[in-house]
Amino acid sequence: MEQFIYIFAALFSVLNPLGAIPIFVGLTQDDSKQERSRISLWAAINVAIILLISYFAGEYVLKFFGISIDSLRIAGGILIVTSGFSLLNGNFSKKRGVNKKVANDAKNRNDIALSPLAIPMLAGPGSISLLIALYQEHDTIASKLICCAAVLLVALVIFLILRSANYLSRILGASGIVAISRIIGFIVIAIGIEYIISAIINIYKSI
Repeated sequence: MEQFIYIFAALFSVLNPLGAIPIFVGLTQDDSKQERSRISLWAAINVAIILLISYFAGEYVLKFFGISIDSLRIAGGILIVTSGFSLLNGNFSKKRGVNKKVANDAKNRNDIALSPLAIPMLAGPGSISLLIALYQEHDTIASKLICCAAVLLVALVIFLILRSANYLSRILGASGIVAISRIIGFIVIAIGIEYIISAIINIYKSI
């Protein structure tokens, strides 16, 4: 249970679906409630698929390019820390590749569930590198199943949050969402630093 909670909390913090609420509301303001629910569902499904593929296939990508797990932890830690600082500074959407040009392009397309919502807004490089590192850390089938369950629960929470985005944006307001995102930002920075430190320790021990 501790492993499940840790993985879920880490993924939720890095993905930060609450930070996606203003963008989701802006991109779907002209859509019906049914259409918003459909987009929310497919965005969550796409996130789950992207994360699970990254989790299971990431190891082979590392081997193909000759990248060590410690190098990945350091690179992923830097990305995660950068995302955390973006949350603190209110520049999260820009760091995730959702600028004004991308948003305008998304409005002109029929479906935004895959891009820009699922990727890069939610499932970005930080979460992908985090999952690849988790796969290396947990070598038992039970641990891998727990990680998959955490990914699926995160996807479910993403669906519920996006589906209720209009309601949450009215309740929390812009200031409320910013405040929560900044709190999450601290957690994200701590997760990134933890990964960098663990990689440096492993490299030092191997010397």
